[in-house]
Amino acid sequence: MNRDESYDLMRGWTEGDSLRKHMLAVEAAMRAYAKKFGEDEEKWGITGLLHDMDYEKHPTPDEHPLVGVAELRKRGYPEDMLHAIEGHADYLDTPRDTPMSKTLYAVDELSGFVVACALMRPERLENMKAKSVRKKMKQKSFAAAVNREDIVRGAEDLGVDLDEHIEFVAGALRGRADALGLEPEER
Repeated sequence: MNRDESYDLMRGWTEGDSLRKHMLAVEAAMRAYAKKFGEDEEKWGITGLLHDMDYEKHPTPDEHPLVGVAELRKRGYPEDMLHAIEGHADYLDTPRDTPMSKTLYAVDELSGFVVACALMRPERLENMKAKSVRKKMKQKSFAAAVNREDIVRGAEDLGVDLDEHIEFVAGALRGRADALGLEPEER
């Protein structure tokens, strides 16, 4: 399990830039939480990086994330990573009973929503506050595909305050703004 090989694997399975950036965002949030919790940053980051690797070609609940998990298992990735990846899909009923699985679920939808919010601001992720993100969460038409209940439940299951969670994830993404295409606009 190494980041460069995992990144190449993700790129081989995923052509779309937005999905690739989503997985990079989730990787950044997972690494930040691993550091905060004293966990393995590389393992947690790679879990985030690969969690949706099969989604582009296998988006149905019958296949995602099971096709990706089968490929990762074949390649010898650790079972706790595969458990967390399965757990991010509610419909599989895989219990989120480890810190890694709870964290992946908690950062997945939120990372996408924070990116959507950042794209609406000239300063992007700089000075992003939970209050503005929560205000956007109330607008059902904004980033309509993002499940707000999953964001709230994820923070609750992780045992973190939602506002702190939002700002923590935004901070983690800010550290990768260049790779995510979220650098502040020039003025």
